[in-house]
Amino acid sequence: MKGIFITGSGTDVGKTFVALRLIKILNEKHPVKVRKPIESDCEKTSKGLIPKDATLLAKACNTDEPLDNVCRFRFESCSSTEKASKDEGVEISLDDLVDACKSNINSDYVVVEGAGGIYSPIAKNALNSDLAQRLGLPVVLVVNDELGAINQALLVAKAAEQQRLDIGMIVLNQVTKNKLDNKQAIQSYTKIPVLEFNKSKPNDFNEKAKELIYKL
Repeated sequence: MKGIFITGSGTDVGKTFVALRLIKILNEKHPVKVRKPIESDCEKTSKGLIPKDATLLAKACNTDEPLDNVCRFRFESCSSTEKASKDEGVEISLDDLVDACKSNINSDYVVVEGAGGIYSPIAKNALNSDLAQRLGLPVVLVVNDELGAINQALLVAKAAEQQRLDIGMIVLNQVTKNKLDNKQAIQSYTKIPVLEFNKSKPNDFNEKAKELIYKL
């Protein structure tokens, strides 16, 4: 299985936003498929629950797949996916999520996005880190570029290393413009490549990500 696992230092740090940019880069060389195996806070419609993140990810790919393949498990509750499934009386196991990620992949390159942060509960007795470990994919860690980002990035990187996860890159997502120099600070404490996404310089990110992504 060839691909990457995208996770974050927490919730709402821009995982899907970064994933979309990486998918666009990968589309140039690979038939890319995506998997967001489980998603909460889905939109309730007459056609059923619509997973917002998974829908965006699916549309970004150069392969046309049913949304059911992209996101197998969907829940309406705005909570961790473990709690959302439990509240609806549905028991999701780590094996279920692994199967959802690997199904219909064949030799395609797959971008898997977890739900919440790397230590967020995603299924019964399972965290996002457990899913990443089972899939054996290099991890792209997304961190909000804000005050405290250095601590968040280094803590998660250390925890991932203890679980023998391979972090391919750390992406600082600069939602709000700042002059914190977090990228330089984090890079001085780790050998993991650190990239910064700045809305005013998107091409800088694209070029650096392109150099790294094909080596993972």
